[in-house]
Amino acid sequence: MKRILSITISALFIGLFSIATYAQSQKDIDEVISEFRSQINKEVEEDKNNGSISITILKGDNLLWSGAYGLADSENNIKANSSHIYRTGSISKTFTAFLMMQLAEEGIIQLNDPVEKYLPEIKGLEGYSDTTKITFHHLASHTSGLIREPNLRNAAAGTIEQWEEKILESIPKTSFKTGMDQAYSYSNIGFGMLGLALSRAAEKSFMQLVEEKIFKPLNMTNSFFIVPENKIPELAIGMQSNGKGQVHGLASREHSGRGYKVPNGGIYATPDDLMKFMNAIMGYGTLLNQKSLSAMLNGQTPENNYGYGLSLFKDDQISTAGHGGSVAGYNCYMAFDKESQYGVILMRNYNRGKTNLGRASRDLILKLKSLQ
Repeated sequence: MKRILSITISALFIGLFSIATYAQSQKDIDEVISEFRSQINKEVEEDKNNGSISITILKGDNLLWSGAYGLADSENNIKANSSHIYRTGSISKTFTAFLMMQLAEEGIIQLNDPVEKYLPEIKGLEGYSDTTKITFHHLASHTSGLIREPNLRNAAAGTIEQWEEKILESIPKTSFKTGMDQAYSYSNIGFGMLGLALSRAAEKSFMQLVEEKIFKPLNMTNSFFIVPENKIPELAIGMQSNGKGQVHGLASREHSGRGYKVPNGGIYATPDDLMKFMNAIMGYGTLLNQKSLSAMLNGQTPENNYGYGLSLFKDDQISTAGHGGSVAGYNCYMAFDKESQYGVILMRNYNRGKTNLGRASRDLILKLKSLQ
């Protein structure tokens, strides 16, 4: 009887100790997040751009905190919150790469297929030959060797309905910066061609593919290529980064389109919606199998700094995957640590300020990870 009583008391002690340890750990996490929030709030105020930063912080598929500081609409004095919509910029590339992996799983394409199989116009690239047969792998990993932007005037201007036409006009004005597979060479026009080739292969419009295969299954109800009329009041207004609180005129005009920049920079979303997408990349859900996710998350370049649609950062403390994005009046960043599963999403409706979004995200992830 004494032995049973001793075991019961020990188990109770262990249980209470575990509860106390968990409570302390949660308190430490809350304190780190609180300090981060205070710093972001302070920096938004000091920027004096009448803009905002919206934040989502997560661990795995658990939301730790989401909210915003500053103004989503300065003219109407509307404070930002986590339901406001921002432009994602080049985070759109991650969606395009994710779609590529989905089509590969379905057998519609293979990653080593020459893109000319579906987009024969690519043969019009300056310097293209039988020795430069660009594949889906090359475009999605920035190892095609193509220049960043086409040498076509107003390639990045025009309505969203014109984007495919702009791609085709840009191809003959695009050349090689390096040889294929020689180095990581970031190419916006490369991802534009990737999106069009995927559309051709699947015989469906690119925007429809993303909406049907990613937005809808993940319940990303506030993510769009064209913001619907009824959602306009929820759109954060792009501001200038001049400390004068002025609306960014180009940002306002670009809501109608950015020329060819759709697969590489056309998506709007909220931070909370991006969390759903980040969770899919982290392996929560069934939109991609583990082999495909591993290909996205591991280095596909000689420098091992980029997977498929994902920038990779690694030092002796953290190993993150994510992407940044910047277009007129908007700047954003998403990243997660592959080991600890801590992740951060920051979206801002102005381009420059005291907060370095990438560094701030990694610093927060590192602080949270150190508590484990």
